[in-house]
Amino acid sequence: MKRFFLLGVAALMMLASCQKDIAQVPDGYGAKEFVKPSTPYVADKSFKRVAYFPAYRAISDIDTTSLDHLTHVIFSFLKPRADGVLVLDDSRESVKNVVALAKRHKCKIVIALNGDSKIYTTLISNPTTRKALVQSIVNYAIQNQFDGVDMDWEYPNATKGNDVTFGVFMQELSTELHSWHKTLSMAVTAGIFAGPVKDGINQAAIDACDFVNLMAYDGIGTDAARPNDHSSYAMAERVLNIWLTDKNLPKEKAVLGLPAYGKTAGNTAMAFKDLLKAGADKNGSEFTVGTSTYYYNGIPTIKQKFALAQTSANGIMFWELAQDAVGENSLVKAAK
Repeated sequence: MKRFFLLGVAALMMLASCQKDIAQVPDGYGAKEFVKPSTPYVADKSFKRVAYFPAYRAISDIDTTSLDHLTHVIFSFLKPRADGVLVLDDSRESVKNVVALAKRHKCKIVIALNGDSKIYTTLISNPTTRKALVQSIVNYAIQNQFDGVDMDWEYPNATKGNDVTFGVFMQELSTELHSWHKTLSMAVTAGIFAGPVKDGINQAAIDACDFVNLMAYDGIGTDAARPNDHSSYAMAERVLNIWLTDKNLPKEKAVLGLPAYGKTAGNTAMAFKDLLKAGADKNGSEFTVGTSTYYYNGIPTIKQKFALAQTSANGIMFWELAQDAVGENSLVKAAK
């Protein structure tokens, strides 16, 4: 009897030892069934700090401590094929690793979709294929433990009727995502130029979203005082005014986009961290490399825009994490 008792104790000790060595993974990885919440969806209206993490980047490319200064990481991009099947861009990291990284830093992790405009136009104009696409997107988010979806279709075009079908699509996607307590956001053009692209985002699409990422960059020639600057402070003010006034975007949904890169007047880009390596001042706004002058947002401009977002919007967004500098030179960390 004593022998059996000792064997039992030994077995329990071995089990306890094994349990200590099990790698813990977040939020039920490996679950075969997912249960839809029974409680009503409640939108998060707090100030957002968002940054994109492209699939072609590796975790080693970024300063992971900057994630402690974010509320949302957006992994990009997932694309629909013509048959509606979703395909992730060539990725240097597994989805599981990216999701786990964000959750370790207490960030919401969001999957972004972009892709061919013709494919979107075809899929969402037909109720059957639109419904199938919505379900595929939601299933992908659920199965991979994403907290939300970000639509980056660049861009719905009103002359093709995309404004109407995109609005319907976003409403249907929002309803299904919210039933799972997951968010829906979208990234949109700066909206500075009148026309079918600006008109491609209608009120239905805006109403469907929890927040809207305003791409207030790549706007060479939009600021008369700084015509070669692709993302000046004056442009940021203008973008917010257009979306809040002309496009009727609620302030609580507005997230101001910030660039972690510079551009020349000829539209050539260089990452902020590479500009610093080349000798640029982290507190500057332009730097010449060879014969090319790059215009960028240094730390003072980022802080100024952050203050603008606090008063006139409800968040900031960076494109993108791997272009930011590390440590005390980080633009993400400076936005506070």
